[in-house]
Amino acid sequence: MEVILKTDVAKLGHKDDIITVKPGYGRNYLIPKGIAALATESAKKVLAESIKQRAHKQAKLKQDAEELAAKMEGLNLTIGAKASSTGKIFGSVNTIQIAEALAAKGFEIDRKIILIKDENIKELGKYTATVKLHREVKVDINFEVVAE
Repeated sequence: MEVILKTDVAKLGHKDDIITVKPGYGRNYLIPKGIAALATESAKKVLAESIKQRAHKQAKLKQDAEELAAKMEGLNLTIGAKASSTGKIFGSVNTIQIAEALAAKGFEIDRKIILIKDENIKELGKYTATVKLHREVKVDINFEVVAE
């Protein structure tokens, strides 16, 4: 029995894969739970069309992400933090401060897509963060933590 998966299923396949399963598993578990749909000829045509349209949308999103990455390339940020005389920061610098500094430069970036290589930044100095704009597009941002 051929079915089209509607969601990712571990050890079975990814969304929109056409897979062959035993009839009982498909009819009694996958289809009633909404995990899969029967792979009829018309369903396969609809799937092919939706994959084609999604590929076009993904290409547009990737192009937009690449343009934004080109604008952000070489950007240097300065983040102020309260620090002691030895250079230790009271608290730490995280993605929220980086997102605010990017917003001040004119880039509205969600803090959830910013990754800091050094998890806890608790000292003054220069660091690098990675902004994941798209599945395939990443840009590194250099930032310096200075005392206020």
